[in-house]
Amino acid sequence: MAAEPIRVVVTGAAGQIAYSLLYMVAKGDVFGPNQPLILHLLDIPPMMGVLEGVVMELDDCALPLLVRVVPTADPAVAFKDVDAAFLVGAMPRKQGMERKDLLSANVKIFKVQGEALDKYAKKDVKVLVVGNPANTNALVCSHYAPSIPKANFTAMTRLDQNRAQAQIAGRLGVGITKVKNVIIWGNHSATQVPDARNASVEVDGATKTVPEAVADDEFLKQQFLETVQKRGAAVIAARKMSSAMSAAKAASDHMRDWFAGTRDGEYVSMGVISDGSYGAPKDIVFSFPVQIQNRQWKIVQGLSVDEFTRSKLDVTAKELLEEKEEAMAVCAAD
Repeated sequence: MAAEPIRVVVTGAAGQIAYSLLYMVAKGDVFGPNQPLILHLLDIPPMMGVLEGVVMELDDCALPLLVRVVPTADPAVAFKDVDAAFLVGAMPRKQGMERKDLLSANVKIFKVQGEALDKYAKKDVKVLVVGNPANTNALVCSHYAPSIPKANFTAMTRLDQNRAQAQIAGRLGVGITKVKNVIIWGNHSATQVPDARNASVEVDGATKTVPEAVADDEFLKQQFLETVQKRGAAVIAARKMSSAMSAAKAASDHMRDWFAGTRDGEYVSMGVISDGSYGAPKDIVFSFPVQIQNRQWKIVQGLSVDEFTRSKLDVTAKELLEEKEEAMAVCAAD
């Protein structure tokens, strides 16, 4: 076992997503089978009783890597010296609530958490924002943590990528590992752009591009796109609750790849600060295909973007610019 435990904070730790995520993190799925860790669990004061039950369960799992659990409602305790942060806690969207109302409530939460990260966390902390609107929350969080590099703040589009990969695998009747390099561009919202045009698939021992294997352009432009964009709503309609287990798995995948790196020739989707690649506006958090080495991500360059995809990229970029403007106005007025 590695001698030094790392400190990992999970916010919204008494919630549904965290309930699945904490087990994955504590048993070694994310940071490796030899990395001991101390879990910091943050939630709001009314949830402390529930959180106590979660801590009991973590104890009862008898996990060899879990050195200690620190439950708290105080951001100063939660973010102290952390190496990695899963920012899951956010106000969920309620029926009849406009996206704008959600943005306003959640931006304030992520402003406070950005300030706490800036003050208490390690300067090389890796931050994953899961709480929605994730891209804009990550941008706000980074803005209020000026001493931490902007590249250390990311938003989760891995759930969308996992959904897209599963749709292609299901369509072609192959195992999930046979499909590689499906991309999610843009915002984690209904304007996201799932793109399988640069993806490959192994069918009967031969590797082909996904468009070749699917041989149905209309499917890729319509059904595939819309199924992935609307999958979260479909899960809520069926389960009467949001997609917590798959979101936890995606958060685990995202952070694991950030710490362990991507495989040669493969890339993953992450919401990262835009440098203007692929014509995306600069200084918004935009989902790109990235490759990761030594815990540093790099946007994959030179992929082909057809006219259809380009038009969709413009729509998701416009939405992100509008969200950014609203979010900064809320913060300034706060």
